[in-house]
Amino acid sequence: MAYQRIPLEHFSSTFGSLAELSSVALGGKIVKVSDEFFAEAYHLLLVEPAPSLKGQYGPNGALYSGWETRRHNPTYDWCIIKLGSPGTIVGFDIDTSHFNGNEAPEVSVDALLSTNEDESGLRSAQWTEILPRVPLGPSARHLFSIPESSRYNYVKLNMYPDGGIARFRVYGHISLVLPADDSEPFDLAHIFAGGRVVFTSDQHFGTGSNVILPGRGKDMSDGWETKRNRQHNHKEWVIVRLGAPGRLQTAEIDTANFIGNFPESCELHAINSTSDVPDNDSADWVTILPRMKLGPHRRHFFQLEADQESLFTHVKLTIYPDGGIKRLRIIGTRGKCGGYALPESRAVYASATTPIVQRAALGKVIPVLPLTPEAFAAFGQVIQAYGSHTTAPPGTKITPANRGTASKFHKLALLKSSYPEGCGATAGISVYRCDPVRVTGGMVELNVLERHKHTNQAFIPMGAGGFSWDEALREPGKIYLVVVALNGGDDRPDLSTLRAFVATAAQGIMYNTAVWHQPMTVLERAMDFSCVETQIGDGGNADCEIFDLDEALYLKLPEI
Repeated sequence: MAYQRIPLEHFSSTFGSLAELSSVALGGKIVKVSDEFFAEAYHLLLVEPAPSLKGQYGPNGALYSGWETRRHNPTYDWCIIKLGSPGTIVGFDIDTSHFNGNEAPEVSVDALLSTNEDESGLRSAQWTEILPRVPLGPSARHLFSIPESSRYNYVKLNMYPDGGIARFRVYGHISLVLPADDSEPFDLAHIFAGGRVVFTSDQHFGTGSNVILPGRGKDMSDGWETKRNRQHNHKEWVIVRLGAPGRLQTAEIDTANFIGNFPESCELHAINSTSDVPDNDSADWVTILPRMKLGPHRRHFFQLEADQESLFTHVKLTIYPDGGIKRLRIIGTRGKCGGYALPESRAVYASATTPIVQRAALGKVIPVLPLTPEAFAAFGQVIQAYGSHTTAPPGTKITPANRGTASKFHKLALLKSSYPEGCGATAGISVYRCDPVRVTGGMVELNVLERHKHTNQAFIPMGAGGFSWDEALREPGKIYLVVVALNGGDDRPDLSTLRAFVATAAQGIMYNTAVWHQPMTVLERAMDFSCVETQIGDGGNADCEIFDLDEALYLKLPEI
């Protein structure tokens, strides 16, 4: 089979736009290996370059970050690898760094497409050679390109006759995982859906392309992280070319593992462009998420302000002033426009059970997102404890209490009241027992909003009863809805600001004064809430003003 050696200085131009199909970050794994006496084969797929372990020894000899087999093999050694994603293969990086005098003299690569969940018979399967036997040298990266192969999900690295290899990287095109129904929302930015990071302003500590990888990763090394910058209003950004043009609905911005180095805030813009890398300063970028605060080590969920009649091809995530982002998810539905010809040979159309497919909605259906302090900040405060004090919102005062048996999170929400003097309003604590609302087709109907013009209002979930004689709920619910909107210029709810969240029983909420909100709505089972508020108590509009919507809206619940 034809192949071509690629000079190392041409790596970026040859492989820079391709996916590393074998990477552990995508889920690549070692399935079976003939021998790994001196160094285990899992090192082959590690993301980080191989370090030198010179002078370090273990029970079997010198230590190496790589795969090393015994000497004197009369035939050859082999390693079977399952790719992180099925795809077509176009090249390899076979690295013998730090193996000098014990490097593998020659290698070849075979490939296989198998849907059999039983991997015990892979060794005897009908493999296809895609890279013929080629020589290697000591302590060097060896790059090889091949004509684009058929679709495969396994490769077998053959080493003649034995020796060591530090890293093995397989490059190619991912077989895209797309929903069969164009109206089915999914993560348009995900690498498995064809998303690509096409520009990163700074990636000093972590590469921008990491933000579209699957999962939440293992530590800061598999996120995007910039160097520090102390200039006023500095910003960094990453541009993602979506896997398909889409109507954009919600976003998830994850700062997992970034605790002391998460960005202060972020914003999102979108564009419809025929250019692979749109101009960052183009006037055609549309704001789909205004600048929002971020928190440490947290998944942030945001409803996007994107016109549902418009298709976008790229999304730009801008962070202020610097820091680290682990993952970016852009949920929407697929559309069609020029410049996005999808290679059918690389597409796999999947049902809604595929992991990247996520439910959302269009039009009069409002997506319900997990409650976070940052997304709720315009409407009130989230009242909760944090297992790790470092993940609490910046500025939270935390002190030991009760002689060290407790942690106190101080003044997460302050009581406020603006009732006229002499009206008889007093602060107090009430209890609401709320029955679960009806859920139909995964949606809850929203017909009414209310507000309290002169007071803010806190709701704190209460727990289960434990004594046979008490009146508490034995098995209370664990989740409830929080639906809010700001007041409009006509002194009615501004429905363009309507946001819906799902909160857990570990979270209380404080509605800001005069914020419109849905009456307390619980899911699955009844819940008790302590309510802290100021009120007159006469049932008048000064205490609670009700607004009936002209037409019902529908709240689409997430799959929890």
